[in-house]
Amino acid sequence: MELLFNDLSLHGQFHNARDFEESIGRVMEMREVAGRFGRELHCHRNMVNAQVTPELRMPQVVGALGADKGRALMGWLTKYGPFIEDIREHEGDDYLLAYGNADVTDTAVGEAAYRRFYGIDRRLVSLAPSTWNFSPVPVDWHNGVSKSVDIENYREREALQRGLESAPPPMQTWRDLEEIVRTRYTALTFSDDAFEPIRPHPFVSSAADRIIQILGILYDLKHSFDAQGRLTNEGHELRRKHFVGDKALITDSSDTDKARYRKELTFRNPLNPNEDLFCTWHGKVKSTNVPIRVHYHWPIRADAPVYVVYVGTKIATG
Repeated sequence: MELLFNDLSLHGQFHNARDFEESIGRVMEMREVAGRFGRELHCHRNMVNAQVTPELRMPQVVGALGADKGRALMGWLTKYGPFIEDIREHEGDDYLLAYGNADVTDTAVGEAAYRRFYGIDRRLVSLAPSTWNFSPVPVDWHNGVSKSVDIENYREREALQRGLESAPPPMQTWRDLEEIVRTRYTALTFSDDAFEPIRPHPFVSSAADRIIQILGILYDLKHSFDAQGRLTNEGHELRRKHFVGDKALITDSSDTDKARYRKELTFRNPLNPNEDLFCTWHGKVKSTNVPIRVHYHWPIRADAPVYVVYVGTKIATG
């Protein structure tokens, strides 16, 4: 479970700095509660200049909060974060609409919804009062196909604390990640030792989230065939968005790497130890430590398992 501060919940609605102080104080309390449960509240960098009252923006209001409160708020919004932009996954052409027709692309609401589509539990924290005083927040994704998801939206400390108490504990190890994906993505066939290569390396939460996203895409693609075994419109859209182009998240290895690392890219079939699989297709994960790859067997078909055989550091190092 990750928490994003809903930037859309600050829209110049406060009558004066005192009203804003009370509301932002509740948000800062919720940020502290999240910290006690090992969670962080991500903020959008655009909040530093947000409209607070009809006449005043954030820098003009901060001075009225008092030195300590103003310093804590601006430190969060400008220096410490963490920032939504640093973990953003959805793109400008991901057309995301909340409760019917509000465009939430490039906002915390859109980012939370996009990650929920791929199995990452992200929830919102909003200012109150605002036009976002309801929960859950329904979001529709229109990008060749349509999907819908509901996002939990917290406005009070007590509700957030209850949500945190009932949520699964945050991932802390690669074993936690493995347990989650093996349980969640039952349409994927993992080799017994698929996660062994990643275990010696320090756990990185953002990398684990990206691995979940990649496996979620493979899972969705496996479920995107019609009764005749042909890709559905959703399947074609997944292929276009994630498997094609210079910045594709999932790609094939180069011809050079296929030749140079043929042995390293060959794995045992998890269901037939007498058969070898040449697994050159992979999902790419940027990490603060080392590049990570998720190798699987291509092509994905309606009538064959999706073999995931390697989660570890980049094999092709040349």
